[in-house]
Amino acid sequence: MGGQGTLADRATDREFWLGLGWMALSMASFIGMSVGSREMAQTMSIRQVLFFRALVGLVVISVFLPRLWPELRQMRNIRLHALRNVVHFTAQYFWTIGVVMLPLASVFALEFTAPIWVAFFAWGLLGERLTSARLLANLGGFIGVLVIVRPGFEVVDPAAGLVLLAAVGYGLSLVLVKRLTRTSSPAAIVVWMILIQLPLGFAAALTDWRPVDPAALPWMVLAGAGALAAHFCMAQALKRLDASIVMPVDFMRVPLAAIAGFMIYGETVSFWVFLGAAIILGSNFQAMRAERKL
Repeated sequence: MGGQGTLADRATDREFWLGLGWMALSMASFIGMSVGSREMAQTMSIRQVLFFRALVGLVVISVFLPRLWPELRQMRNIRLHALRNVVHFTAQYFWTIGVVMLPLASVFALEFTAPIWVAFFAWGLLGERLTSARLLANLGGFIGVLVIVRPGFEVVDPAAGLVLLAAVGYGLSLVLVKRLTRTSSPAAIVVWMILIQLPLGFAAALTDWRPVDPAALPWMVLAGAGALAAHFCMAQALKRLDASIVMPVDFMRVPLAAIAGFMIYGETVSFWVFLGAAIILGSNFQAMRAERKL
């Protein structure tokens, strides 16, 4: 029995670290997607950016479609897939506006309010526990947002409000992905994302179509491949860990985004962004430690 317990503990630890590893890959992919999207938006509309990201994703997944066809044709939870992708597409639209108008570090710092919504949606939709540690983490996240936005001290950029709305959408989307992993493979979840969001993006892009510069092709590839890799890695992480536990490692995106923004665009980030991000990160890190002990 002792040996079995040791093996079980090792398997649990292995899944935990695998989950964090997938989140790290997702984090790097999201930064690549943000840079590619910002560059595309120099000559295209935001709606075209979403369409071409999905189009590149379709080219990539076409290689795997024959292998996934037996699972896809069953169309398991297709309504849930549709709901998840409508929510996620809307959140992406708001988020991309933020990427174009705000420093990258500010966008990611505000986006990291998503764990607040993940915890509540996971409690309401998945039956995950809403522990005191997670509630304290949510309180810390709320305080961190106030520090970053500083209402009453500075004029709040409307784009910051859109990123916060995107965070709500991402929170709900992540919980729906967690629910979908019960019946669908991570690869199938990503394929359905492309197949559903591609026509959504095309319909939206037609309302604001601009000439496409061939020089934007490399950025299309970076944004599209980054988006695909980010969501595949996220689905792999969520398959192994609770939705409200996997997020803290993703907070490393804030300093990495600040470095990328400084090196590529010469962006400077205010002290308040880092302070707010540190508050959000610290509160979520403490919640993660408490969850690990449990």
